[in-house]
Amino acid sequence: MSVGELFNPRSIALVGATDKSGWSISTLANLRAHAFPGPVHLVNPRGGVVHGMPAYRSLTEIPERVDLAYVMVPTAAVLGVLREGAKLGIRCYVILTAGFGEAGEEGARLESEVAAFAVEHGLTILGPNGNGYINAAAGVTPYGLPIPQPLLRGSVGVVLQSGALASSVLGFAQARNVGVSLLTSMGNESVVTVTDVIEYLVDDPATKVVALFLETIRNPAEFSRVARRALEAGKPIVALKIGRSKLASHTAQAHTGALVGDDDVIDAALRQLGVIRVRSLEDLIITAGLLASSGPLPGRRVGVVTPSGGASEIIADRAEDEGLELPPFAPETVARLAEIVPAFGTVANPLDVTGYVLIDRTLMGRALDIVTSDPGIDLVMLLSDAPKAAPPDPAPVLAMYTASARRIAESPVPVVVVSNVLTDVTEFGRRVQEETGFPYVAGGIEHGLHAIGAAVRWSSLRAQALSRPAPSPVSAAPPAGASGVWAEHRAAALLGSAGLPVVPSELAGGEGEALAAAERFGYPVVLKVAADGLGHKSDIGGVRLGLGGPEEVRRAYRELVAALPSLDGVLVQPQRSGGVELLVGVVRDPAWGLTLAVGLGGVWVEVLRDTALRVLPVDAAQVRTALSELRGAALLDGVRGGEPVDLDAVAGVVARIAAFAESLGDGLESLEINPLLVAGSRVEALDALITWR
Repeated sequence: MSVGELFNPRSIALVGATDKSGWSISTLANLRAHAFPGPVHLVNPRGGVVHGMPAYRSLTEIPERVDLAYVMVPTAAVLGVLREGAKLGIRCYVILTAGFGEAGEEGARLESEVAAFAVEHGLTILGPNGNGYINAAAGVTPYGLPIPQPLLRGSVGVVLQSGALASSVLGFAQARNVGVSLLTSMGNESVVTVTDVIEYLVDDPATKVVALFLETIRNPAEFSRVARRALEAGKPIVALKIGRSKLASHTAQAHTGALVGDDDVIDAALRQLGVIRVRSLEDLIITAGLLASSGPLPGRRVGVVTPSGGASEIIADRAEDEGLELPPFAPETVARLAEIVPAFGTVANPLDVTGYVLIDRTLMGRALDIVTSDPGIDLVMLLSDAPKAAPPDPAPVLAMYTASARRIAESPVPVVVVSNVLTDVTEFGRRVQEETGFPYVAGGIEHGLHAIGAAVRWSSLRAQALSRPAPSPVSAAPPAGASGVWAEHRAAALLGSAGLPVVPSELAGGEGEALAAAERFGYPVVLKVAADGLGHKSDIGGVRLGLGGPEEVRRAYRELVAALPSLDGVLVQPQRSGGVELLVGVVRDPAWGLTLAVGLGGVWVEVLRDTALRVLPVDAAQVRTALSELRGAALLDGVRGGEPVDLDAVAGVVARIAAFAESLGDGLESLEINPLLVAGSRVEALDALITWR
């Protein structure tokens, strides 16, 4: 299968061409309007004249080689077209026709036949049920809907699992002056998949950024592979992944299952892979456009230059939301700005140079020069826009924007231009940008700051990913005969055998054994029921805490036995106190595999729901970052005189737990430690539960 040949044909046949079809009319019009350099042949079973051109009755009648067949015939006739084309050596197809897998059981059967035939004969097929593609970089536009004009060539590759949205996305990109290299409407992905197209774009010199609209990620392992390739190549992937609804928990026995939803796992996986997840089509295009223009951004310390005090306040709020810093200007910067900012202005970051810019047209530029030289700034956000209406004499406007463009190009730090609100770039504004080299303008403060924050996060994550060694593979060695739910006495023993820190415990089969164990540990002690298949012991009153002497142990033992006569025994442990209780859980996601959840634990875990997720494998550095994301992260730093937690020690233990979970192989459904008690450098599992598939 050659995706490169699919997107770069030298000749095209429109099969099923007819004057009665809007798709047929639009596809030919698009190829003509954008000057496809090769021949375009029309095929209609009746022959005759179609769209003012002679039509062949079949592919076989075409007297020269065809590189791409664009198929618009009825559903039942598609396979016949493929058979004929394969005999003629045609390897690439776009199937516009619908009525396949999306239409029910019979359509799915036909689609399976198409896919099997394609695999057998080495065919490359985009679709079915897709509008085709627009290779703007090469001027190849076999696309079944009208293309909004003008078609802007640029460096953003767009891949969409939605035919209906493709034209809207393209129209918005053009409205914001974002040029595309390639846009594809994927259809049913019977042969060519989203990951195939991403891989093509990673290798495509015309593409700098990949923008995705995803309804589903069909093959997480393959998606992960190409996403890592894109990250290594320095090509950001921006994705709008829809479908945030919470589905049933993966493991009813463990708290972790209730905390880990499908979309939570996808979100964690995308972040780990360096994929920028956005929340709207507008953010998809604006963020991709910014990254295509700016490339990586060096840090989160932003200097802001704006002519509006109100905008400065909005920017300050949204910057905080995005994790961006607006540090105070250095004293020398303040002194220099004070010399040029009007006396009624205030020199601060964000910098409002005031409405005096309407009198002194050089003020914004001079202020920008000063702020970009501040030693504590990584990048500068300039609030500006391309001009809207053309004046009678455009020369002064062109001169002003040329000077601004030169100033921005020569800046020692990146300058990101953002407009106040999201409006279309006008034809005159586009002309000014083209003729002066004025940079891309992110549309609106809201979307612009979201794009800056995303670009900063991507840049940081890529640097970390390139410097981090690949995790070592973990061998799978599950215990023989493991099945069902292992309660604490068996789960903790397994953890302890792997050298993980577990609170000491003894399984007592009688009252005397419980007393002897308590004497050995020293009071106070804890008693817990021990029975495989039992999940949450506290739900049935199966835990007794703080037992201070023999009589309390005897009474607690008898109560536990009475409450659960079928127990395997009673677990005796020394009482632990102080510190912070964490949850460490690993649960198997059906698509992405084993996923780590780390968060605040204890009995309130499902109420607080304060967890951070990572798809395995992970290392200690990634675990430490996950801990910092918790809303309750301050508890680990020590509050109200509490002892700070040794985060390196905690992260190291959690990473070892995750690696151990991987080593248990495909039979593991979930492993949970709740709580993992952390106090200073002491880390100890106080309870554990393992569920086998």
